[in-house]
Amino acid sequence: MDVITLLPPVQASLNVTAATLISAGYYFIRGGNRSAHKICMIGALAVSTLFFIFYLYYHSVVGNIPFAGQGAIRPLYFSVLITHVVLAAAIVPLVLMTVSFVVRGRFRKHREIARWTLPVWLYVSVTGVLIYLLAFHFYPPLDGL
Repeated sequence: MDVITLLPPVQASLNVTAATLISAGYYFIRGGNRSAHKICMIGALAVSTLFFIFYLYYHSVVGNIPFAGQGAIRPLYFSVLITHVVLAAAIVPLVLMTVSFVVRGRFRKHREIARWTLPVWLYVSVTGVLIYLLAFHFYPPLDGL
């Protein structure tokens, strides 16, 4: 099996892992467990970074894959895809700002920006999995990727 064919499910798994770590990090900070929160959020950052590296490699080799779904699913898919892509671009500076505040000990600013970062990051991770399921399982590419 070619490594390229393995990347989409690996990327989806990384997104599931990121969403789980983000959610667990939120749970821990709400419960006052800062050390567990920190571990989860560093893990989510590492997993998301690995996802991004694999994503760039995959699309540099494969390019664009047309969505094979027809009918009413197309506008739904592209609505999710467009919001996912726009927010995925926005999440990078949001995460970097959120991390920079905590590294500099500016915890109040960290909390303020994290209130925006967390739901956007979670949305991007979850919709990434949804896009994968729609594009590779429910409506697989016509050329068999």
